[in-house]
Formats: sequence, C-alpha cells, structure tokens
Amino acid sequence: MKNKHLWILTEERPKREVIANILMTFAKDHKFACFIDTIRILPILENGKFSFLYEVVGFRSNKIGKVFIKSVSGFSSFVDFLIFFQEKQPTQTDIPLYAIEETKTDDKESRNTGVYQRASKFVFIDYYYPEVKKIMLYNLQVEQKEAPTATYIFGTKLLLTLGVKILGKKLDEKIFIPFNSVDEILYFKKKMRRAPKGNIPILIRKVDNKITISGRLYKSDGLSHDPNIGALSLIGAAIRKLGWNGEIVITRHGLKQAHIQPNNKFIKIANRIGLKFDRLSIPASPKSDTYWKYETEGEKLGTIFIHLVVENFTEGYSIFENHAGCEKGYFITSDGKHIPLEKYSDRIAYKAGDKNKIISIPDLILIDFGRSEVIDIEGKKYQFRQNGIEELKGFGDIEKMYIKKYYPKFKITRTVVLYGGTETKIIEIEVGFLLNENGDLILGIKAPKLFREAIKNLLDFWK
Repeated sequence: MKNKHLWILTEERPKREVIANILMTFAKDHKFACFIDTIRILPILENGKFSFLYEVVGFRSNKIGKVFIKSVSGFSSFVDFLIFFQEKQPTQTDIPLYAIEETKTDDKESRNTGVYQRASKFVFIDYYYPEVKKIMLYNLQVEQKEAPTATYIFGTKLLLTLGVKILGKKLDEKIFIPFNSVDEILYFKKKMRRAPKGNIPILIRKVDNKITISGRLYKSDGLSHDPNIGALSLIGAAIRKLGWNGEIVITRHGLKQAHIQPNNKFIKIANRIGLKFDRLSIPASPKSDTYWKYETEGEKLGTIFIHLVVENFTEGYSIFENHAGCEKGYFITSDGKHIPLEKYSDRIAYKAGDKNKIISIPDLILIDFGRSEVIDIEGKKYQFRQNGIEELKGFGDIEKMYIKKYYPKFKITRTVVLYGGTETKIIEIEVGFLLNENGDLILGIKAPKLFREAIKNLLDFWK
C-alpha cells in the first residue's frame, strides 16, 4: 500500500490547518496509524523549475506513500477539494474518495452564507461521483456562535440528510440529526421565523402530489442568487432523497424565460433532481462528463506559489488573501484578530452613486516582520501585466483604513506577481515576481527582499 499516494486537487490556496484536518480524517476513516507534526506545503522543483506540484511534509503513515497537492479548476459548481488515494496522478476517469468544501464562515457572520451558499456543490457533484464521501469542513477563524440560528439548524439537518459529514464545528447531537421524512422538513420550515417584510420568504407547501418551494432566484439581471440557489438545491435534493417522486415546483423566483440558460449551474441541478419553475420551461442541460481540469492558465498559480514559498521558507506570512477564484480571507490585525474587510470606504456615498467609494483590495498582503515591511500584491496573467501595474494605484484606501492603522511603523510596498508566458526576464520595475508557464522562477528588478529570501531558500532546499 505504501506505493499509493494521497492526491489533493484544489481550487483553493491550501492551508496547513485544513490539510492537517483532511489527512487526519483520511487516516481515521481508514484506521491508519499516523503522525502529524508541523505541516509544510513545499513546491517541488525539477532542475530549478517548478513542476506545478506541491508535496506535503510533516505527515507520516506507513500505509501512505506521499501527499501531493495540485491546482485544478472546476467546471461550474466545484467543491474545494477532491481527494484521491492511488499510485499515479489522478485523471478525469479516476473516482475520488472525498469531496470536501471548506468554509471559514459561521452563522455568527452570515445566516445564509454559512450553510446555504455552498450547499449546491454537494448536490451537483452527485451527478459525477454519486458514491463520493461528502464533507463540509469549517475552518473557523472567528469564535463560533453559542446558539445556532434556526436557519443554520435547518440547513445543516438538510446536509446531514444528504449524507454530508460536518467537521470543524461543535454540533449538539440531539439537534443536528438528519430529517426522516418530507413532512418533517415541511414542519420544521413552517416553525421558522418569516423573512423580513419586503423579502420573498422560502416557504414549502405540499398539495396532493405536488410540492412548491418559493424563493427569489433573480439577481444582477439573471439567475444568480447564490444563497437561494444553494437553499433550493438543498431542499429539493433532500426531498428527493427521502423518496418524494411527485412534482417539485419553484415559485416566486422572479425570473423570465430569457434568464433560463441550459448551462446555468442551477438549471443543471434542476434537470438532475427534477425541479420545475412556475410558468417557465426548463431546457435540457448538455451532459458533460468533465467535472474538473488541471489549472494551467490562471493568475492564482503565481500568487498562491509566492504565498506558499514565503510562508514555508521565510518568517513572513500572509495577513490577507484574496487569490483569484478562492475564498476571501480575513484581515489579520497586529494583535492577531481576524476581521472582515469593508467593501466601501463610504457606503452611503457608494449607494448614492459614487462608485469611487468601493475599496480596491489586493490579491495578497504579506508581512515581513524582520524588515518591518508590508507587501501589497496584485496578481495578473503575464499578458495583462500593465493592468496589474495600473491597479496598484488603487490601494490607498486599504492602506489607510487597515495597514497604517494596525501596522503604523511598517513600510508599505506595492508589487505585481505574474503567471504565464515564456519570458525569462522582467523589465517592469513594478513587477516583483514572474512564474512562467515553463516553471521558471523570475525575480523582478526591485523585487521585495522577502521574495528574494524565499526563492533563494527554496532553490537551496532542492539543490
């Protein structure tokens, strides 16, 4: 068995604590003895070039070879992690052991986002991997709410009904149990407090052989209301799981026929679990056998790389991350608190029409304590490097409102990190680092010293 490796495919920036949790879960489920020390995620270099593969060290089990991480991109509604246990690098035809969704959001911060927004992913993946073990992993960085909201209880019970395992949260086993019947779902929902006046509530009604579920799906001129997409997907899938074969009709959705597109993720789910729309027809979604692909193009290949190299080969670390296509992190203050960033420098003025009041945020903020420097990073593909240079000018608000407030004695540097192309030199002084598509590691003319230290130590490690 030692020739089998664990392969972790992800769209996210892999976090040490999350990877440790995944490894512990795998070992426990398979009754493998293991040791977990300080987890490090190391880029694998071949002849001084990045192989686009990471290795996890600090984990040992005699039943497992190595642990590898590789960046992927999903088609439509993709979970954060797919876990494979096999000898060779996974292909599209291989079947994963686990599908894991990671969230830092508790219902203390948001009733809907905490449980509903991601739920559609677990419904969607059943089409591709019906036997995969599904896990919702809470990587909480703020204190858990003492008393869970009714919304959270309802959503979690629906997840449990679908066989989703919840990790990372304390759950009262007397409360958090799967629903046993469709009527039990209807009764629980009926008892919940109604939405504020003016909002369209999610209401479930059963008449004869028909169930209706109300819920607004119209947003931003289309079918894109993510919390409700998650909620309605989850409710519909749970009702089907409990044996309901009659109609399930979505009402008060706010949509027009033109908004119903076959490739929309909710339309795909509706096709798969048999949902209908009141007064609208649902087109058949084209069948796709492809759930994911290896990431070869995105700017995050560069920003995630520099993030991991800095955290594993220097004393520096991230105090904020917003890698393209990944979950936005909290801002970490000088006393270690995690706080969400404001969207606007002046919310009232923005709502009144002043779009300049929206806060431009970097893709990554690193801190170099040894040199008393904070580094604001904008990530871009190589061909869009001039756009990235231009966007550096917009970081004044975040520096004023957060960095200068919590790190007043620190110098602030702005730089661009690029991915792509085949160039082996950087001429723009604003660019600190380029990872090209051949895996070359190229430092800019005025690259932050933290970058230089990180790349030097990485290269020394692999010599």
